[in-house]
Amino acid sequence: MTELMTVLGIVVFFLGLLFSIAWHELGHLSTAKLFGIRVPQYMVGFGPTIWSRRRGETEYGIKALPLGGYIRMIGMFPPGDDGKVTARSTSPWRGMIEDARSAAYEELQPGDEGRMFYTRKPWKRVIVMLAGPFMNLILAVALFAGVLMGFGVSTPTTTVGSVGDCVVPASANSDTCPKGAKDTPAETAGLRAGDKIISFDGRPMQDWGALQRAIRDSSGTVAIGVERGGKEVTLTADVVRNEVTRIDGDGDYVPGETEKAGFLGFTPASGIVKQSPSQTADRMGDIVVDGVERLIEIPSRVPALWGAAFQGEEREADSPMGVVGAARVGGDVFALDAPPEQRVAFMLFLVAGFNLSLFLFNMLPLLPLDGGHVAGALWESIRRHAARVFRRPDPGPFDVARLMPVAYVVAGVFICFTLLVLVADLFNPVRIN
Repeated sequence: MTELMTVLGIVVFFLGLLFSIAWHELGHLSTAKLFGIRVPQYMVGFGPTIWSRRRGETEYGIKALPLGGYIRMIGMFPPGDDGKVTARSTSPWRGMIEDARSAAYEELQPGDEGRMFYTRKPWKRVIVMLAGPFMNLILAVALFAGVLMGFGVSTPTTTVGSVGDCVVPASANSDTCPKGAKDTPAETAGLRAGDKIISFDGRPMQDWGALQRAIRDSSGTVAIGVERGGKEVTLTADVVRNEVTRIDGDGDYVPGETEKAGFLGFTPASGIVKQSPSQTADRMGDIVVDGVERLIEIPSRVPALWGAAFQGEEREADSPMGVVGAARVGGDVFALDAPPEQRVAFMLFLVAGFNLSLFLFNMLPLLPLDGGHVAGALWESIRRHAARVFRRPDPGPFDVARLMPVAYVVAGVFICFTLLVLVADLFNPVRIN
């Protein structure tokens, strides 16, 4: 049964992956057609074509490798300086440029002269290229919001999970009570595992964040209202000052940093809690910031990834994962001994994270990514506006094809990184617990 659920999880993830890719390309396709650009092909995947159908002037299809997708637009690059698109240079760099330019005109038909991508105004080209990544962002936001508000997430609650035995400073890094250590205020007050704290020092408490701050800001004798066995009980505790792990503005612990604060001495129980719209917005903001930070950190993570892939080193829990690794995690999730709704929520979160990654990665201003074409269109707009301001001749469209050598280098680096991640995902995968 476990093997069946693992396979089912992998299949479900790949279906989500295919939908995400198709959704991305739909953004490009719909806006390209909106602006009158001819689109001969809309494909999900790479490699041999498994299935395709022609509808109007566009062929729609699915290819064998679900590692991306594309739409083919007529005239992605302008003609060369000589007005031709078939010239061929012996220079390898020049050859790359002219090959790319020629490919953009492969399916040029009579009447397409006014339907080419490069003939559209820069702002329209920006919209066409941004539409794909923003479709992924929209899907990511919808999935994250659906999980956070519809299913909920594991969150510390005001229910007592366990009560500490003694007062120990956080820097001790030990749960063992040293000789002469005092009992925790929670223990002395009679707080028990399973008690739900409903008030603290006369103030009602509805979430762990508020209770945590109230405890840290307090000292001396305080009244604690708890719900125990369906009845309300009032306890009295003498809160002490102790060295505790520092928390940031979001209530998250800051590893390695401590501070003096009020200390009661219990651990909260976690529960699945549905988030409010404001909490959801805050969490999604944190997720986006975390995604940007991880994208920036990728180069610094390559050595550890290499060690995990080829030297048998331990794979970090937050190590970069590829499609294979994410699918494997999806299979592990479905095989977990957990309520079905939690498994579904985790899978949706996984697909949402994939879509957020697609958005952030494609926004990099580098060819062949969507952000590279956006940067080219914006640069053309700046040049043309500057020419008008200074009453100079119109410089014409910016030839993005001249950047194709850079695009090949970027693509090469990306392929190498993808292969490294693939090896690590196959032989030393990230495991969930």
